[in-house]
Amino acid sequence: MPAQRRCLVTGANRGLGLGFVRHLLARGDAVIATCRHPGRATALNALTDEHPGRLHVVPLDVGDPRSIDALVHELPLVTDGLDLLVNNAGILHAGERFGTVPAGHFDDSLRTNATGPFLVTQALAPHLAPGARVANISSSLGSTGELDAFRTPTYAVSKAAQNMVTALLAKALAAREVVVLALNPGWVRTDMGGGSAEHSIDEAIEALMHVIDTATPADNGRFLDWRGNAVPW
Repeated sequence: MPAQRRCLVTGANRGLGLGFVRHLLARGDAVIATCRHPGRATALNALTDEHPGRLHVVPLDVGDPRSIDALVHELPLVTDGLDLLVNNAGILHAGERFGTVPAGHFDDSLRTNATGPFLVTQALAPHLAPGARVANISSSLGSTGELDAFRTPTYAVSKAAQNMVTALLAKALAAREVVVLALNPGWVRTDMGGGSAEHSIDEAIEALMHVIDTATPADNGRFLDWRGNAVPW
């Protein structure tokens, strides 16, 4: 990996996405931060003043192919390539109960959590440098091996699908030594994780970045947790 990485983070306006942006900027990297509504991303926009020339905030709805096309068109204006792609954008419909799960929740979840990362990576593949990293932010809820109760079904199904996306992308990009990872960040204190979660955003990001930084081609396509341990599929 180069000393200054060229990075793109989706869902960067809050939570883990914003945490990734802050961490990457602090270590001197150049970052393209995407979110659906940049004008509302107050914390993200404030960082542009603190890091002039190294942070570009760009609109992206990962569930909209036209938005992905627009990103690809704009990308050469802000960078000459990518060393790290973090597919972080995600959606969780809370409070789902068996017997009343709406079909629309599956549509939303699969489009954002599984189809989105695939299409974004596919579209950006020509811009990925040899040896680049693609980090797909997954969840233990997407692991059938760790399933212990009925909870958040549309999120769980979409994250399981995203794990297959990781495996497929790993095969597609292996010839260029691009390493694609599915990463379980653990239970993190975000809007999605809640205030009782085990880890702070900073703790989670530092741990995840260590896993990303130390990954080798032998790790391509693996499902790992924040400690670098294998997660059962």
